[in-house]
Amino acid sequence: MDLQLTPEQIEIRDAARKFAQKEIAPVAAHFDETGEFPRETVMKMGQLGFMGIEIPEEYGGAGLDTVCYVLALEEISKADAAHGTIMSVNNSLVCHGLLKFGTEEQKRQWLAPVASGRYIGAYSLTEPMSGSDAGTMRSRAVRDGDYYVINGRKSWVSSGPVADVIILFTMTAPEKKHRGITAFIIDPRQPGFVLGKVEPKLGIRASATCEIVYEDYRCPVENRLGEEGEGFKIAMTILDAGRIGIAAQALGIAEAAYEASVKYCQEREAFGQKIGEFQGLQWMLADMKTRIEASRLLIYNAALAKERSKVTGERYTLEASMAKLYASETAMWVTTKAVQIHAGMGYSKEMPIERYFRDAKITEIYEGTSEIQRLIIARQILGELAK
Repeated sequence: MDLQLTPEQIEIRDAARKFAQKEIAPVAAHFDETGEFPRETVMKMGQLGFMGIEIPEEYGGAGLDTVCYVLALEEISKADAAHGTIMSVNNSLVCHGLLKFGTEEQKRQWLAPVASGRYIGAYSLTEPMSGSDAGTMRSRAVRDGDYYVINGRKSWVSSGPVADVIILFTMTAPEKKHRGITAFIIDPRQPGFVLGKVEPKLGIRASATCEIVYEDYRCPVENRLGEEGEGFKIAMTILDAGRIGIAAQALGIAEAAYEASVKYCQEREAFGQKIGEFQGLQWMLADMKTRIEASRLLIYNAALAKERSKVTGERYTLEASMAKLYASETAMWVTTKAVQIHAGMGYSKEMPIERYFRDAKITEIYEGTSEIQRLIIARQILGELAK
């Protein structure tokens, strides 16, 4: 494995870092406090090509590779994880899904504006009573001539309140459980689309998240993504890409907390010396750094596996799940230690440490909990051994 970044990868990383620190970091606390959607900075992200990094230029994207994507997302998330969520959903869950499974007409109509940042995309799989077990979802899509009539309630839709296009997964044949799920491209401007409550979240508060209710929503057949019954396969394939994005987000959060902790250890004094001279804190920093760098290697490995899949067509489920599992748990561990190092100031909103701590938790939950990642990894291992 070549771990040297190319000039192009370095350029996109540096551009994302400069933008994130100049434009996002100064306003992150404000949007976290208010819960407002940061539309202005998100639009600028689109103009810079960050909302469709891996999408070919012919479809409005930047035409770069997966390593460029994780590098840019890491830098954005380091400044503010909420911006990272918006960017990850747009790139991994929406653009990737449309590119891989959409028809040429769907790509022209929906992918191009999402990849260019003119549209904001959302992904809707979860329901109030259906999370990790997608086969129990209660929403329904019934064929009616050239349309599907959709009814039901979806929950935890990231970017839902502001989305211009949504990839929806719902049942067309409920008796088949997960094999009866079908994917659709939803236009929120049509009748029967109703925004539900906006979730009052612990972290990533500027990433708008809501429930959506479908009341006899009529979706044209040409907006079906893939064939009937292929929705679960499409959802899981998309989530492979999404988990690499969440791993990169988690890495950015961990790095922000780590760098703040190093700085504080170099400045804060206690008992006549810098607190960084105490061995107990030195060991915390050493473990932080080690876990961060291990996460980085797992993420790069997953990104390279995704790049290979573009040629071979092979899945990269194992690599994506390992990166997501380890990086998300690293983010939670590092931010917890960062709060401890900062002591009372770590608990205060005067510093961003408590925000990093709150933001880190969701990375262990969405796009597959840590427990689900362990199941996936184990099944991949046992499946390989059975061959």
